[in-house]
Amino acid sequence: MSAWLAPAKVNLTLMVGSRSASGLHPVRSLIQTIDWCDRLTVVEGEGDRLEIDGADLPAGGDNLVWKAVSALEEAGVKRPPLRITLQKRLPVGAGLGGGSADAAAVLTALGEMLGVSPARLRNAAAPIGSDVPAALLGGTVWAEGFGEEVARLPGLSGFAVAVVVPPFPLLTGDVYGMWDDLGEPRGREFPSRFLPPALRRSAPVRNDLTPAALRLRPELGDLIEAVAGAWERPVAMSGSGSSLFSFFVDIEEAAGAAREVEGLASVTVGADLFPHGPVRDEPVT
Repeated sequence: MSAWLAPAKVNLTLMVGSRSASGLHPVRSLIQTIDWCDRLTVVEGEGDRLEIDGADLPAGGDNLVWKAVSALEEAGVKRPPLRITLQKRLPVGAGLGGGSADAAAVLTALGEMLGVSPARLRNAAAPIGSDVPAALLGGTVWAEGFGEEVARLPGLSGFAVAVVVPPFPLLTGDVYGMWDDLGEPRGREFPSRFLPPALRRSAPVRNDLTPAALRLRPELGDLIEAVAGAWERPVAMSGSGSSLFSFFVDIEEAAGAAREVEGLASVTVGADLFPHGPVRDEPVT
């Protein structure tokens, strides 16, 4: 059985440009995968089937898992019927890239199963979704353009993150649309004195979509204030929201911070940095 971990990501930086003629927004983003993962198994089956445990998601062609399979088919890759099982641990609509991570994990699994080169996998990733190329690469990634221009950077270290997921999702299209309506505001920069040393010389740590998310969901501002007060430090938003995070010395401190605010959100997690994209979930021996 081929079992794979699909790690979440946080956008340490997300700088957004004006909407292009295609309707998409170019971005510049510093992305880091973390050790909070979905789990997928991919095996040959009698017919195509996707089983999902842990979330109420469509199992048909609209799911990014099948879009990843279709992208390889369109690239000329022949495959057998597949039975895919997705254990969904990452929240949906939270800005953590869970669906993109699942798509990247399926690409990686089929690459190994069918002998597809990494270059062909990378070419197939971009049409699936803007976060998929970065999810396929994993670790510390710089992304530009519409997500298709990605480069792995020297891995960050020396900190962990605590993640807070509100009880409501935010739709990416809605957030970008509101950002346009607001006149393309720039997000507030994370105060440098609260940054871990590894990030103090990076691109500005800010998220330009935060003002739009706050306009769509004013209660997100209340949560930001409550969490920042409990942690005695600023918090940032990942992607188009609604997840929030901040920086801690190590995983023990991050896990403790997550427990401290359990009553404020639907999910709170302390997470270490994850230096890879999708990897095999090897059994402990």
